[in-house]
Amino acid sequence: MSFGNARIKPRNFKEVIIQNIFFVSSMLSILTTVGIIFILLVDSLSFFSEVSVFDFLTGTKWNPNIKPYRYGILPLISGTTVFTFTTAIIALPLGLLTAVYLSEYAGKRIRATVKPLLEILAGLPTVVYGYFALVYITPALAKIFPSIKTFNVLSAAIVVAIMIIPTITSISEDAMKAVPGSLREAGYALGSTKFQVSTKIVIPSALSGIISSFILGISRAVGETMAVTIAAGNLSRIVNPFNLNESLLQPIQTMTAAMVEIGISDVTGDSIAYKSLFAVGITLFIMTMTLNLISQYIKTRYRDIYK
Repeated sequence: MSFGNARIKPRNFKEVIIQNIFFVSSMLSILTTVGIIFILLVDSLSFFSEVSVFDFLTGTKWNPNIKPYRYGILPLISGTTVFTFTTAIIALPLGLLTAVYLSEYAGKRIRATVKPLLEILAGLPTVVYGYFALVYITPALAKIFPSIKTFNVLSAAIVVAIMIIPTITSISEDAMKAVPGSLREAGYALGSTKFQVSTKIVIPSALSGIISSFILGISRAVGETMAVTIAAGNLSRIVNPFNLNESLLQPIQTMTAAMVEIGISDVTGDSIAYKSLFAVGITLFIMTMTLNLISQYIKTRYRDIYK
């Protein structure tokens, strides 16, 4: 096969085709991301031309659909922050402990069984998690906390923690597996126990990967929609984090839930309420992008390269 004066072997021609397919796929991903950011920016600027950025960021009332209209995002940030923090408290220790077990304690047969099961958890539809929290977890929690509401933060945090544990576990275990066996052997040679080797050698050596897994897991919790909407309700309010009943046992409205509410409401496409959806979206995008940039910085700045 030849093109002009150049002759390309069939094998090389196939490689060129595959390379071009990969290039087009990557460019489509980039263009899609750029398009989403562009749309968010355009509609957000249209919203901010009618509602000041200061009122949006400092307002304590969110009520875009019923008069008097209010577009203060603080209740949404408050609910999202409390929910994410509660989820992190549950998921991060469990994910790390699971990763330590799979990396340092579990045999090959157990690891080959447990890890795919964890991946199944990550693949379940989020709406299933939401209904599971509503039908099973909340009634179980009601036996411990009689004042708990049907929609509440705690049950939503529990199911989302279950969702992000596979992400934390998988990335953390990969980071621990990358630690050379010679470091472990040196610890054993000095008389250390397996627990001491795991906690004082393996975890510190894999710390950059572990922290990256934490931040990526938290990023997913921040952006979760259906499970939180179903389990935590849709009540926009400023959350008091120092009051257990107000912070964990009552319904909230997260930023993603607010976007769902606006999206399924009867607002018209040129209304301020509709445009506020994009203002919330760009705020959420900035938050998650910041978390991912921090994750990448930590991963590259503090990564130990072993040979």
